[in-house]
Amino acid sequence: MAKILDGKAAASKVRSEVASEVAALGERGVTARLDVILVGEDPASVTYVAAKERDSREVGIESRVHRFPADVPQEDLAGLVASSNEDKAVSGFFIQLPLPEGLDAVPLVSSINPAKDVDGLSPESAGRLAVGLPSLRPCTPHGIIQLLRRNGVEVAGQEAVVIGRSNLVGKPLAQLLLKENATVTVCHSRTRDLPEVTRRADILVVAAGRREMIGAEHVKEGAVVVDVGIHRREEGGLVGDVRFDEVEPRAAWISPVPGGVGPMTRAMLLHNTVMAARLGAIG
Repeated sequence: MAKILDGKAAASKVRSEVASEVAALGERGVTARLDVILVGEDPASVTYVAAKERDSREVGIESRVHRFPADVPQEDLAGLVASSNEDKAVSGFFIQLPLPEGLDAVPLVSSINPAKDVDGLSPESAGRLAVGLPSLRPCTPHGIIQLLRRNGVEVAGQEAVVIGRSNLVGKPLAQLLLKENATVTVCHSRTRDLPEVTRRADILVVAAGRREMIGAEHVKEGAVVVDVGIHRREEGGLVGDVRFDEVEPRAAWISPVPGGVGPMTRAMLLHNTVMAARLGAIG
């Protein structure tokens, strides 16, 4: 039976660390503030932003949400990004994605000051990560590394396979795993004989966005399996990209859905915000 990579427990520890750091900054007269740009009324985005507001309050981070209707002009958002870059009261900020149809997220995200890019998704942040320069790291990949580290999972020297090559998870996670001295393979929709590749993995991270695509035939005995996917079932409840009940008996460690990667993603946003506040106070 696999051990559980408990994201809730690990995230609780991260939040406690962040709260201590926020308090220490407060003693120096520094306020950590996280701003969110929310466009439209997409239910998932609204729910997620509300959760981030609650998380911020819990650790003492000031949170402000800039809400816009779905038909807001692109230039209005660009103006807010520019002013947020210059506002010393804003430690970090992000644009809740996806944006409604008709708006282009690429130039907006690209113009975020990397020192305030708490999502770690701007091209400059991605470039700094790729060449090993200090940067605010994307929350989900960083959360996965922390989830492994805080459970004592050895990464150095291991063969890691990442399924998915998105800019949000797959690509930056591959960079972080390389930084941790893993040997990394990235699989995608054109990968031939996927099970043959994934069965080599000591650490298998599944971020394909396809419901329950990975079964026992994809996993070698004793592997560490991290499930990034999240899908809502018609009958209620959530499942991931991994068929948990089928894979769990083969794995040494496995992350559940929910309660695995998701809580760590939110916790690392808080971590990035307090890091940005600390760097802003120095600079």
